[in-house]
Amino acid sequence: MSRIYVSIGSNINPEENIRSGILDLKNDYPDIELSSVYRSKAIGFEGDDFYNLVAAFESDDDVHAVVQQLKCIEDRHNRTRNRPRFSPRTLDIDLLLYDDLVISGQDLKLPRDEITQYAFVLYPLVEIAGQNRHPVTGITYKELWQEFDSASQRLERIDFQW
Repeated sequence: MSRIYVSIGSNINPEENIRSGILDLKNDYPDIELSSVYRSKAIGFEGDDFYNLVAAFESDDDVHAVVQQLKCIEDRHNRTRNRPRFSPRTLDIDLLLYDDLVISGQDLKLPRDEITQYAFVLYPLVEIAGQNRHPVTGITYKELWQEFDSASQRLERIDFQW
C-alpha cells in the first residue's frame, strides 16, 4: 500500500464541488483523512476565493492509475482543461505525494512544487502530515511551514459542513 496525498480546491460552487469531490474520492479510496478546509485568494488571476484542503489515503494502484482516477473525478465535476493554468475551477485535485516517490517527467512531477510555494497546500498538509519529511529536502512539513512567508498568502480556516 502506498500513502498518497492530494490537494483539493475549487472556486466555482466550492462547497458543492468540494463535498461531492470528496464523496467520489471516498468511493475509490474509502479510508481517507482530510485536513480542515481553508479559504484563500485566487493566485495568478482575478477571481472568486478558493476553498482548499489536503486529503490522504492509501492505495495499491500505481502512481499513473491514481493520476488517471483523479482526472476522472475532476472531469465528472465539469473540469475544463482548455483554459489558462491560472483560472477558475470547479474542482482541482492534484497529486502532491505518492509515498516518497520522486519523479521529474513532462506529465508528472513528484513531489509537487506547490507544496513549498503555496500556503493553501503546505498548511493543510502540515495538519495531517506535519512530521513527515519532504522526499527531496528531507525537511519536515512543519519545519517548512515555520520557514514559509505566510503573511504573503493569507488563509482563513472555514467551518465546512460535510
